[in-house]
Amino acid sequence: MTTETGPRRSDATRAAILEAARVRFAEDGYERATIRAIARDADIDPSMVMRYFGNKERLFAAASEIDLRLPSAGALPTRHIGAVLVGHFLDRWEADDVLNAVLRGGVTHPAGAERIHAIFKEQIGPVVAGVCPDPAEAPTRAALAASQILGMALARYVLKLPPAVDLTRDEVIAWLAPTIQRYLTAERPHIEGA
Repeated sequence: MTTETGPRRSDATRAAILEAARVRFAEDGYERATIRAIARDADIDPSMVMRYFGNKERLFAAASEIDLRLPSAGALPTRHIGAVLVGHFLDRWEADDVLNAVLRGGVTHPAGAERIHAIFKEQIGPVVAGVCPDPAEAPTRAALAASQILGMALARYVLKLPPAVDLTRDEVIAWLAPTIQRYLTAERPHIEGA
């Protein structure tokens, strides 16, 4: 039999640590965020953070669990998948500081890069495999699409390059969607001599 202070208190402490970590990683990035600052934000002793997560990398991995909430491949309109995906990602970037923190962390630290790899492999890969002409090409096609989507996210939300920031949502979709569409659904390009 569990008491009110047993598992419930443990779950509440873990949730408080994760929330503080999400905010701190989003504000400070992976490198500058510290266990001490996260513990202070969660109003607990730093040793508790270590007890629950072991180290900063494990804490970052837990705090950056992200569900992109992508529709299944069968629910996506193949003729307009480029526009749908670009719009979906714009909505996610603009509403989710954790996603921005993961992107910043992916550029500056191996733990962040690993999270991005896992997110794209587990969540984007199946969607791409469901719409591309040859599912064996899905990893390559997903990487090509990621280069455009992550590139825009980096320019618009992390580096805040004025021309990228100044584009309206509709303009970003109009520029990126045809490229994403081609990467995901066009026949493989013919390469001379191959």
